[in-house]
Amino acid sequence: MRPGRPMAVDWVASPPVPVRPYREPRRQPRYTGPPSYPAPPRWGLPALPWRWQVTVPGTVPRVSPAERMRVLAGTATTLLWVTALACGLAAVAELWRYVMLLISRSAVLSYGWLKASDALVITAGVLAPVTALVAGTATVLWLLRARQAAAEATDRAPARPDWQVLLGLLPGPNLSVPGSTLTELEHAALGEPADRRPSPSRLLRIWWVTWAAGLLLAAVTLLWGLRSGVQAQADGVVLRILTDSVAVAVAVLSVKVVASITALLSPLDNAAAHRMLVVRVEGAPTPQRRPRATTHRR
Repeated sequence: MRPGRPMAVDWVASPPVPVRPYREPRRQPRYTGPPSYPAPPRWGLPALPWRWQVTVPGTVPRVSPAERMRVLAGTATTLLWVTALACGLAAVAELWRYVMLLISRSAVLSYGWLKASDALVITAGVLAPVTALVAGTATVLWLLRARQAAAEATDRAPARPDWQVLLGLLPGPNLSVPGSTLTELEHAALGEPADRRPSPSRLLRIWWVTWAAGLLLAAVTLLWGLRSGVQAQADGVVLRILTDSVAVAVAVLSVKVVASITALLSPLDNAAAHRMLVVRVEGAPTPQRRPRATTHRR
């Protein structure tokens, strides 16, 4: 190299050394369905944490009256709502018939409308008593369980035995006995002293008055139906409208009373509820182990 002449240099560019070795991305396998096994798998999670202790074979189920009361409260509430709908349908059917009676005073009614009105009245007249009977039975069972739950919570016997409560559902005593029984139950559910005179709440007073009015209207309607004459029949339609309307109110108020007393006797806070896990089961027999076939593979 001669002095004073530039030096010839060749520049070679090379890629930087990666921190991690480069790998080609793997392609995700296509989903071909759930896995299949040549034989039923013998593995799995134990079923113990997902079942109640009462479902373990060999144990004696013990369900508290409060739990039975909550179950019956849900059943009675559903049936009472169905009864309210059936009685509302009966009231609408009777109102339709009364409107047709008013129209018939100055015009000729259509045969189709008459048949439709008769069909609706007959259907609602059969459906409402049946649903009311079923709902009443469920509500009475709830009442008996609620009395047991109140007796267990307060550690004192109810004011009257169950047979007096059942006899109080007969015509005559049913005007006062159901209301007084619910008042005593509410008094015990609130934790009031036994020597203090029970006083019904505002909701229970409204239910009691509506219940008595409904029974009296039903009796008057039944007796009014024995009369003859066009005007008596028209008045009977009006009485049936009032009776069915009061029955709707009684069913709705009964739902509120059942929910109120159930919440007092067995409050259930969803925010404080937690999952339950069975740690051990006492008193259950040792399960018999099944022999494993030698032809099965793990």
